[in-house]
Formats: sequence, structure tokens, C-alpha cells
Amino acid sequence: MAAASDLAFDPWDPAFVADPYPAYAELRARGRVIRYEPSDQWLVPHHADVSALLRDRRLGRTYLHRFSHEDFGRTPPPPEHEPFHTLNDHGMLDLEPPDHTRIRRLVSKAFTPRTVERLKPYVHGLAEELVAALAGAGGGDLLADVAEPLPVAVIAEMLGIPEADRGLLRPWSADICGMYELNPSEEAAAKAVRASVEFSEYLRELIAARRKEPGEDLISGLIAAHDEDDRLTEQEMISTAVLLLNAGHEATVNATVNGWWALFRNPGQLTALRADHSLIPSAIEELMRYDTPLQLFERWVLDDIEIDGTTIPRGAEIAMLFGSANHDPAVFDRPERLDLARGDNPHISFSAGIHYCIGAPLARMELAASMSALLRLAPTLTLAEEPERKPNFVIRGLRGLRVELR
Repeated sequence: MAAASDLAFDPWDPAFVADPYPAYAELRARGRVIRYEPSDQWLVPHHADVSALLRDRRLGRTYLHRFSHEDFGRTPPPPEHEPFHTLNDHGMLDLEPPDHTRIRRLVSKAFTPRTVERLKPYVHGLAEELVAALAGAGGGDLLADVAEPLPVAVIAEMLGIPEADRGLLRPWSADICGMYELNPSEEAAAKAVRASVEFSEYLRELIAARRKEPGEDLISGLIAAHDEDDRLTEQEMISTAVLLLNAGHEATVNATVNGWWALFRNPGQLTALRADHSLIPSAIEELMRYDTPLQLFERWVLDDIEIDGTTIPRGAEIAMLFGSANHDPAVFDRPERLDLARGDNPHISFSAGIHYCIGAPLARMELAASMSALLRLAPTLTLAEEPERKPNFVIRGLRGLRVELR
């Protein structure tokens, strides 16, 4: 078994964060499961194993539906972190059946193909508006000017958050998502707790207002469902709204800037895309595979499980490496090559199993809308300066992406 010191895998090393894919190749060569002491996890780097484990009911996003912290051999989180965990642990991403099933069934009504299709004029109209402003200015920061405002506005529109309040959302989300990194610092935890308290208080007030005056938004829909047979607690409504905002824009923002940064580094592929806009759907899938926005997804081992002759005991934590799985040569021909016309592309950037991303159709629509608008309205878009990576490993993105029109 490989010792941590022997591995190139180091989530806290800026050089690794800049380009983790060579280290993933080393992990895959080492075996199907590798013990990693610094994060107290078992790393799973192969596509076939990650895909299977995402569907394996012996694993769970939580263990509290079956065990106490003590029974599971885990230390409860510090009391001062409680506001974050209350918020996080009542969202469907961190729940298991039957609670997960009940909440997902209600929320899925907002993400039916018909509902998503109805959003298309709004999404495409907003994308055009944002890109036209960027082009009119001769360039800018693709992250701040297009990638962020589009998905934040769309999910805020769905939730019914007033336009004047939408500037609060992204900072709250960024601070909360800091807790999803490996071994977050106390400073990151404090920021996440503060954002959890503020965001929860804001939504509690918004829910109270919607109870008095319901609208056509998702929060009003969740309140209405609360009064029927499928009951949602107020905390579940708050946690669901925060999850939809965080998950509903974080991956889309990072997929946009990661994707365009990859296109600028692969000019032949960008030229092909500019010449043939029918490549947009396959380009989106390939860009999400090539530089995966969510690099790692964790699961608890609820019952002993064996991987390649190694028993992973109950109480352990498995880290499924999405970025590695998406570069597995056993599944993808020449995975280190960006190929926008790649036909067979079973990437797992949206996860799989019962926790498959409920908003994947909407994310694809947003990515297609912004890409289409950029190709048409900013056809000479080019990189203005080398971007800087965020130091985060799990949620992979850039601090900004400065572009200009030649």
C-alpha cells in the first residue's frame, strides 16, 4: 500500500492544484483503492469503481440515519460549527432515503424537462445581455461579467429571491462551500458558520413573506407542498434553497471559466468550435470531462465493502476522485487530449445514482446559452492575461479570467 509521502497526490500543494491530472495517472497505476492518511480517507481513482460506488447502497452521504457518531466511531463536529451542519445536513445532497427520496421528489417538480424548457428564453436572453455588455466594453473578466451572474440570476429567479438581494448570494455560497474542501481551516469554518447563520435568517424571513403572499417561485411551491401530504420542515426548506443555490451555480460558474481557459490553451479546438457551432453540445460535455469542476465526492462506508481484495471497514470514508475517473484511459481514448467532437463521453461530472445532479439539464442549458452567445457576439475573444487558480482542490475554479476582443 502506498504511503502518503510516496504520492504526488497533495491537495494542499499549489503545483498539484494547478494540474492534478498527472498525479491521478500515478494513483490509477498504484491500484484501485489507496489509503490516504492526511485526510483519513480511501482514494478511489478509477472510473469503473467510482461509477459503481456512486450507486452502491453500502455507502452513504450521511451515517446518522443508521448510527450515532459514537456508534460509527466518529467524533461529533465541534459545537461552534453547529449552524453549518444544521444547514448542510438537512439538504437532500447529504441525506439518505427515506428523507432524501421525499425531498428530491418535491424538488424534482421544479426541474421537469417542461419546467426547464420554459426557462430557456430567460436564460438565453440574459446570456445575450451579459455577453453583449462584455463585447461592448472590449473585454473584461469572463468570470465576474458572464460566468457568475448568469447561473446566480437563474437560480435566484427560480427561488423567487428579489433582484435587489441577489448580490448577497454568491459571497454566502463561496463561504459555505469552503467547508467542502479537505481538512478546512478554522478560519474557513468560521466563515462558513457565519454565512450559514446569515443565509438561514434571510431565507427564514423570505419564507415567512411567501407564506403571506405566495408567488410562482420554488419557495412558494415548497411551502404549498409543506401543507400537503409530503411535509417539509422549515429547516428542510431553508437547506434545500441553499443547496439549490450552491449546487445550481457553483459547478456552472467553474465549468464556464475552466472550459474557456481550456479552449484558449487548445486553439485548434477553439477554431473548430468557432467554425461549427453544432459542436456546442458535445463541447460542453468534453469540457466538463477535461477539467472537472468537482474533483472529489465523499461517501461514508455504512457496511464493510471490498475493493480489489482490500476490505474498507464500516466507519471509513471513501473519496471518489471524479477528476481522475474522467481521465481514465480505460474509458476515454487519449483522455489528456481535448476533443470537442468526442462521441462516447460517459463523464461523471454530474455524479450518478440517487445523488445524480437534479439540475444537470438546467446547467447544460446555461452553459450552452453562454457559449453560444460568446461565439456569436464575441467571435474574436482572446485571453488578456494568464489566469490564477483558486487554491481549492475539491471545487476547482479560477479567481478570474480576463479576456479581450482583438
